[in-house]
Amino acid sequence: MSDLATGSVAFGQRPALIIVDMTNGFTQHDSPLGGASAATIETNQRLLDAFRLAPLPVCFTSVVYDNDSEASVFRAHLPDLNLLQRGTHWVDVDPRLEPLSNEPVFDKTGPSGFFGTHLKAWLDEQQVDSIIVTGLTTSGCVRATVVDGLHHNYPVWVVEDACEDRNLEAHKANLHDMAAKYASVKSTQEVVEYLAPSAELSDADYV
Repeated sequence: MSDLATGSVAFGQRPALIIVDMTNGFTQHDSPLGGASAATIETNQRLLDAFRLAPLPVCFTSVVYDNDSEASVFRAHLPDLNLLQRGTHWVDVDPRLEPLSNEPVFDKTGPSGFFGTHLKAWLDEQQVDSIIVTGLTTSGCVRATVVDGLHHNYPVWVVEDACEDRNLEAHKANLHDMAAKYASVKSTQEVVEYLAPSAELSDADYV
C-alpha cells in the first residue's frame, strides 16, 4: 500500500516553538532515559535564538509525576519513567536550553504536550496560528504532540534535525509517517530562514 497523496498546507505567520521533553531525564547520559546528542542540543539552541530574535512564542514540556497513580499504565510499560519525580533535577529543562521568564514549561504525565495541560489555552493567549515541534523522542512524545497539534487544527512543522530517538530507524520511520499524514517535516535551516530571512543565523555560527 502506497502513501496517500498529500496537499499543500499554508503555514502561519505567528508560529510557536514547542520544545518537547528536553529535560535532564532525557538529555543527560547518566539517566536511564537519556541522552540527547550534542547535535540535537545545538539545533534546538539555534531555533531558540531565532524565535527569541523574531520574537515569537516559545514553550517547553516536561514529564513530571507527583504520585504513583499518575499515568500508571504508561509507567508500567516504561518503568524508567519513575525517575521523573517532581522536585528532582531530572524534570528540569536542560540548562543549555534554559527557558526565559516568559517561556512556560508545561508539566505533563503522558506523551502529548496537549493532554491534561494548559498548552492549548496558552497558544490561544499568544494568538498562535501554527506550531513548530522539536525534542525527544521522535517516535514518542514528539509524535504525540504533533498529532494532537493537528487535532487542534494547527498547521504543524516538525524539525527533523532538532528531534532524536533512541533508534535511528524509528526516527526515520516516524518522520516519514508524520510527513505522510500530520505535518510538514523541515530542517532547522529551513525554519530559521522562514522566521528571519534578513537576519539568518548561519550554520557557521554553531561550529
